[in-house]
Amino acid sequence: MSIARTIVEYAINYDSSDIHLEEDSPIAIRVNSDIKLIEKILSKSDMDQLLNELLDDKKLDQFNKTGDLDTSIGLEGLSRIRINAYVANEKRCLTLRILPDKLPKWQDLGLPQPFINLTHKHRGLVLCTGPTGSGKSTTLAAFINCMLETQKRHILTIEDPIEFEFNHTENSIIHQREVKRDTNSFTSALKAALREDPDVIYIGEMRDLETIQLAITAAETGHLVLGTLHTSSAAKTVERIVDVFPADQQEQARLQVSTSLLGIMSQTLCKNKAGKRSLAYELLINTPAISNLVRERKVSQIYSQLQTGGSEGMNTLDQCLQDLINNNKITYEEALGKSSNPKSLSRD
Repeated sequence: MSIARTIVEYAINYDSSDIHLEEDSPIAIRVNSDIKLIEKILSKSDMDQLLNELLDDKKLDQFNKTGDLDTSIGLEGLSRIRINAYVANEKRCLTLRILPDKLPKWQDLGLPQPFINLTHKHRGLVLCTGPTGSGKSTTLAAFINCMLETQKRHILTIEDPIEFEFNHTENSIIHQREVKRDTNSFTSALKAALREDPDVIYIGEMRDLETIQLAITAAETGHLVLGTLHTSSAAKTVERIVDVFPADQQEQARLQVSTSLLGIMSQTLCKNKAGKRSLAYELLINTPAISNLVRERKVSQIYSQLQTGGSEGMNTLDQCLQDLINNNKITYEEALGKSSNPKSLSRD
């Protein structure tokens, strides 16, 4: 019997998001942000079997040589999982992220309409940011799914690894490229993408200067570009993009970002009163006023624009957290732990 399927099925029954496996140690799962230990001890032979079930010969050889591996697979009839294999304290470990078995719908995730309205744009940069495990990939998967269902586009994704698998629809086509499987790197795939006639390009992670440069260039030359960054706010996202450029190129980078940026959604997940998780987010929609702040090095003033930008669909993270408190979705204490400005929150 497949040990991988048994473990994943057990975790799914507990509505778990992640599974942590280490040889000669108890199995652990993450349920609604909390770690839950299971009495079952994973032996070395169990780990051997798991690795053989989850990895093909090429990937298993890579892991044995490097001690690190990031990939994803589908377990038929069960779920798709993202796999991170690594070595810690000379023991082999696995972290398995359980991905939804159905493509996410933006309505089910509670994504804001002003953000989804950006699916109708034909050029520019749309970013989803937040810490690891905050649902960035799921948000952009719902964004892509919306375009596939409602528009006539050619969508190209570059991912490491592929998390959600899409199919062509009656309206649109999509091609997904996985780094190290279908292409050598994000940058090589992005360079090739401009010759592949895409309308939309999704970059799984904007990690370095060359990737960010190419993403901005693609956004400026008539493509809708989607990407993720590990930043905690809209203002910090702008700063991160500009700061990655050499000092003598930052002025030009500010100008490019100010004109190509469409929107930034910075998000986190909160434990709610129902024992599940609720989305909290900060949303920036680029306006002439915000574009001017970016161009004139006044990024610190973006926050005040978000506070007063409700008519444009914008809000700060703290405004969203306060709404969740007022609607009895999350506790005041939970909101405090996620807030960037705790003094702005009230209990009711």
